[in-house]
Amino acid sequence: MAGWSLLDMPPQAGRTAIVTGTGGLGFEDALALARAGADVIVAGRNPEKGAAALARIRRAVPNATVAFEPLDLARLASVAAFAERVAGSRDRIDLLINNAAVMTPPTRQVSADGYELQFATNHLGHVALTARLLPLLRRASAPRVVSLSSVAARGGSLAFDDLQAERAYRPMAAYSQSKLACLMFALELQRRSEAGGWGLTSLAAHPGIARTDLLPNGAGPRSLAGLARTYLWFLFQPADRAALPALYAATAPQAAGGAYYGPVHLSETRGAPGPARIPAQALDEAAAARLWDVSERLAGVRFG
Repeated sequence: MAGWSLLDMPPQAGRTAIVTGTGGLGFEDALALARAGADVIVAGRNPEKGAAALARIRRAVPNATVAFEPLDLARLASVAAFAERVAGSRDRIDLLINNAAVMTPPTRQVSADGYELQFATNHLGHVALTARLLPLLRRASAPRVVSLSSVAARGGSLAFDDLQAERAYRPMAAYSQSKLACLMFALELQRRSEAGGWGLTSLAAHPGIARTDLLPNGAGPRSLAGLARTYLWFLFQPADRAALPALYAATAPQAAGGAYYGPVHLSETRGAPGPARIPAQALDEAAAARLWDVSERLAGVRFG
């Protein structure tokens, strides 16, 4: 896979893909998949941003098959409604990219269901989405689910006694926990698929350090992180490059279930996609099984 690029992506005609997130990496994923011929559903919270994303894709790919569907991952009722609408319009889903995220709001915020916003959006919402789409995914011949983690997962830990950061909220610690949870969910989903005969391939990816609006939207444009994104832009790789690990995981025939992909250079912060190092804490299968059970309960879903 050395030097893998979009030129190496196999044709995607006949595949139906869902990508969460209308900007940044999600936009680049949707654009690349549409260009390769996939039927793409862009899912996001803001209809105006969704319409803008579709317009940009159609300008670049006039014959694109692409649609927007509203989805608020921080509202479990919205996730359920989204899955119901998709089931009414599609007979199967071949690819789900769990991409959308929020990052480091300076003060603790909660979702519509009362959960810490980063844990709710980045992890729980995608758990609920995957569970509710599982019947459609299982109807595909070779379904894949790609979950986006982060280099921040390296410093993450699961505070099972305070998953919602009610006792102590530290923005980056909460973000790192949520992204560690995303990675552990991807690995556990592969184990459960193999054990249950679901026929599903689950993979994880991370973008390195990407030049997107995630930092300024979360921490704020005048925060230290936001200012770094603005004035040290050259340290961040462009979104189209940062999207490559997820697109490799989503489309490459040789991408393996249960694998983790990211940029290969400068401590996995930039460069072409390749195998990423899985943090030791993400390999704790007992913790992953516990997280799975807790997440099902909090998200109000059951797999299988």
